[in-house]
Amino acid sequence: MGTNKNMAYIVAMIQSPSPATSTTDNNASNKGLIRTIGLVTAILLVVSQMIGSGVFKKVTIMAAGLPSPTYIMLAWLIAGGVSMVGALTNSEVCGIIADPGGQYAYFRKMYGRFFAFLFGWASFAVIQSATIASVAYVFAQSVNTVMPLPRLSPEMESYLLFGFLPIFNNLGVKGLTIILIGGLTTINILGVKYGSKVSDVLATLIAIAIIFIIITAFGSSKGSWDNITHDATEFSTGAGANFGSLFSALFPAMMAAFWAYEGWNNMGYLGGEIKKPERYIPLSLIIGVGFVMLLYTTVNLAYLYVLPVEQLVAISKDENSIGAVAVMEALLGNTGVIFVSSLILVATFNSTNGVILTASRLYYAMALDRLFFKQAAVCHPVNKTPSGSLILQAVWSSILVLSASFDILTDMLVFAAFIFYGAMAAGVFILRSSMPNAHRPVRALGYPILPAIFVLFCAALVLNTLVVQTSQSLWGLALIGSGVPFYLYWQSIRKPVAEA
Repeated sequence: MGTNKNMAYIVAMIQSPSPATSTTDNNASNKGLIRTIGLVTAILLVVSQMIGSGVFKKVTIMAAGLPSPTYIMLAWLIAGGVSMVGALTNSEVCGIIADPGGQYAYFRKMYGRFFAFLFGWASFAVIQSATIASVAYVFAQSVNTVMPLPRLSPEMESYLLFGFLPIFNNLGVKGLTIILIGGLTTINILGVKYGSKVSDVLATLIAIAIIFIIITAFGSSKGSWDNITHDATEFSTGAGANFGSLFSALFPAMMAAFWAYEGWNNMGYLGGEIKKPERYIPLSLIIGVGFVMLLYTTVNLAYLYVLPVEQLVAISKDENSIGAVAVMEALLGNTGVIFVSSLILVATFNSTNGVILTASRLYYAMALDRLFFKQAAVCHPVNKTPSGSLILQAVWSSILVLSASFDILTDMLVFAAFIFYGAMAAGVFILRSSMPNAHRPVRALGYPILPAIFVLFCAALVLNTLVVQTSQSLWGLALIGSGVPFYLYWQSIRKPVAEA
């Protein structure tokens, strides 16, 4: 739909000179950060932040809730399409406001300081920190499948802090998770070039490896197209002609798929360190999300081609089993297990690194605005990295590792993220009114229809999550709301550098 036209404006963006009216000053707005990230690295960072554990792990969870290959693939396509619409809509805002802090800077322009703070606090309390914790946790789980990590006695593991936090359960895996977070934080403190170059190399290797899985699966005689057309005997959507019923039936699968797509919006946080951010940020979003969507849909079709849905459902009942590993074991035996386990290690390592790199810039921008812990405003004097923000982020992410399980964290963060995804898309309408003459290197595709549909979808997903997953949703809202007293305090003592 409009492919040639879209490609033409993408090419024009690459070739055209930077507009004189750009809102970003390459020297003035960085507050000590330096611009070292080019377009290719930006694209690879988008890819690396999205490809983590979900593409390997979530297919079995989706099959357990919706044992139909057709509807599983529909869930992946819907989640990918919604993410792409969000990226296309988000790219217009990124082109107008290419400042450090990403969505924090955007929300300040759209809704004011308080809403921007709530987003930043939600990112710290739930969205980004929980992403770091959960992806790093899957890395440690993968290590545990190859080399079992130590565990405490059953009595110690059953201990619940405050009556509900199993902090000692699976402590060996949690300990390795925290070590990984600390190590990658140290790498990123040493310099943005170190963190981004790690992502460059690993993202390329991961993409090649996933393509290898796809080719191996469809080239094998062990798979069958009948697996893709065959539903489990107990499958029933209960949908009839009712869209609401179909949405509810697809909902658990879509939540799992959305977790796999999570991270596409993080590039804006590096607005102070990307060359030509008003062009390269939108481009990296469009190209990166499109590429990941193609990989995800194809490799999940390959999983379903190799294993019948009933077998994927059975795998989901073992918390230590991973769908991609089972698929490659069926294809290549122990060699396939080692290959996919190694790939998951690389992917989760890289995804954790990408989120640590980008999200820390958000808290750095908030601290400069006197609306976060002042330690987060500390910039390393030699490496020019937000070292204070990186350390705070690592500490809180490690606390989350001790406090919750993988699936609880992912459900909570997807719910919280979509509150702000919807607000971002709605903000495009606000900026069209409040900044009508601003230079827009990219305009939201299908405006106003597609952005409006995206806003409505986000609202429906958030409301459905409140009903279906009430406990996780309320915990997410509580963590977001916990920032209000901090805001009131920081606002009362705040001496801003500059007003929004």
